[in-house]
Amino acid sequence: MSEAFLEFDEIGYWSEINLEIVRDYASAYSRILNSKKLPHIYIDAFSGAGTHIAKSTGQFVPGSPTNALNVQPPFREYHFIDMDTAKADYLRKSAGERPDVHIYSGDCNDVLIDQIFPTLKFESYRRALCLLDPYGLNLKWQVVLHAGQLGTIDMFLNFPVMGMNRNVLWKNPDKVAPAQITRFNQFWGDSSWEQAAYSTTGILFGIPQKESNESIAIAFQKRLVDVAGFKHVPTPLPMRNSTGATVYYLFFASQVGVAGNIVTDIFEK
Repeated sequence: MSEAFLEFDEIGYWSEINLEIVRDYASAYSRILNSKKLPHIYIDAFSGAGTHIAKSTGQFVPGSPTNALNVQPPFREYHFIDMDTAKADYLRKSAGERPDVHIYSGDCNDVLIDQIFPTLKFESYRRALCLLDPYGLNLKWQVVLHAGQLGTIDMFLNFPVMGMNRNVLWKNPDKVAPAQITRFNQFWGDSSWEQAAYSTTGILFGIPQKESNESIAIAFQKRLVDVAGFKHVPTPLPMRNSTGATVYYLFFASQVGVAGNIVTDIFEK
């Protein structure tokens, strides 16, 4: 498919920082696992076309798939997923005829659980770095839960708090559309987000008071440990736009303490 039929994603500087963070960790991750002779794979569940356009300059910016394909030493396999057929086709063309690259056009929730995660059981000795940068709330909790239970996956997850506030986390929760609540229940895993998002003590005019974005993110951090079973989940990094508003929180989750320490250092840098 030609570029004329493809609309590249425009990204802000906070997304460029995100790409740098993931690239830096992917490089360290691949070096460490290569030294241990462990086969390791790279997964991008919302890969896009592999190329973005920077809002600040209008120039093309390499995306996560492109950065990952340039990591040395290389990953054993690369798995890129996107719902948009045009983006998947463009990425497939860009990657070329590489036998280690697998590209899927479909719902990542199904592809991950049905096709990719089954190859990552602990006894397989295979490990994976998985990037989850969902479009809105299109990610389901079952994916995160499965990743944590496998014990073989390091995960970056973008927690889209701005989109949550726009669609679900309103000051008056009674006015939120039932369909949006259902989507958020699927993202969170159940309806316990209501306790995290709204104060049970601070009620004004019969309406519970909404908690801060940070409080909601910290509640999700606790959920990644207590429910999904990740052992190391550093404090998420707030990614802010040019006005200082938090667009999303970047989470990292792993079973390995060293991994958490590396990401914490990258976050601080």
